[in-house]
Amino acid sequence: MDIYNNHKKLYLAALFLFIVLTIFVAILPALNNQTNNAPLPGSKPLSRLEEEGKDIFIAEGCVACHTQQVRNLDMDKSWGTRPGIAADYARNKRVDVWRNTATLMGSERTGPDLTSIGSRQSSSDWHMLHLYNPRAVVPGSVMPSYAWLFTARDYAYPEDVVVTVPEQYRKGVTGKIVASHEALALVAYLKSLRQTPLPIGKPTPVFLYGKDAAAGSLPQTKGTATPGLDGAALYASNCQSCHQENGQGLVGAFPALKGSKVVLDANPDVQVTIIMKGYNGRVSEGYGIMPPVGVNNNLKPEEVAAIVNHERSNWGNNSKKVTVDQVKKIIASLKK
Repeated sequence: MDIYNNHKKLYLAALFLFIVLTIFVAILPALNNQTNNAPLPGSKPLSRLEEEGKDIFIAEGCVACHTQQVRNLDMDKSWGTRPGIAADYARNKRVDVWRNTATLMGSERTGPDLTSIGSRQSSSDWHMLHLYNPRAVVPGSVMPSYAWLFTARDYAYPEDVVVTVPEQYRKGVTGKIVASHEALALVAYLKSLRQTPLPIGKPTPVFLYGKDAAAGSLPQTKGTATPGLDGAALYASNCQSCHQENGQGLVGAFPALKGSKVVLDANPDVQVTIIMKGYNGRVSEGYGIMPPVGVNNNLKPEEVAAIVNHERSNWGNNSKKVTVDQVKKIIASLKK
């Protein structure tokens, strides 16, 4: 054939074939995905501050240790209420023409997955202290300190956000530790990371390869003080990062539950209310505002009862245990 002897014709034929294949293999499928891709109804775009925080998250290389993807595996249940779907990432856009960092799904979990860190840990005070010195809130953490995102001053201005850092984690730094704009933006971005509930009626993806829930679980007995759940594990997942494993909290940052009047009170109303609605009654003492952990983490009455009973029977506490029925009544009264 003459085409093999004419380099111009051969080149043009190859170029034409390449263009046709590109259109059908890459461009048309991409356009189809674009038209069939939409954010979940309840999702919200990032604010300007949160966008800045995302840029800092990228610049600091956080994606090297943290993923943002809940796989459909049973081991990922602790990171989200459901496996991730394509719509979870529909609002992500390219940073610019040259960089495509639309999604920060990552591949390594040296640190925990951050898909729903905004729900699991919605306390700004915790995030600030964690960035300044991760060992202050997670003793075994291997995360580096981001102390350069904070400034030490002799005094703070009214508009400054002061981070309460226990003395043993200051490393000789004196004065007020103030969060920079970059720190505030990064925390805003982290708090924005929450899984959006699926529309009512849409089937929820399942977690695969799960263990038989019946195996090893305790019998559920209505109205008893033991709801058949592991209170220690629930405490570790929802409360330990602030109040610590030993229940002693962090002086000046998070109050202790060991010997707490609220925990030792025979009436569980205040304790359950704080878990469900949060608490700001100790701000004047330097403690931050506790977020509504029960609501944020969608805790069931049985789970709240297990946490309450764990706090009431550990670290030397010996208070009257609560029943699931008591907790249900208190939660119901909060909705009125």
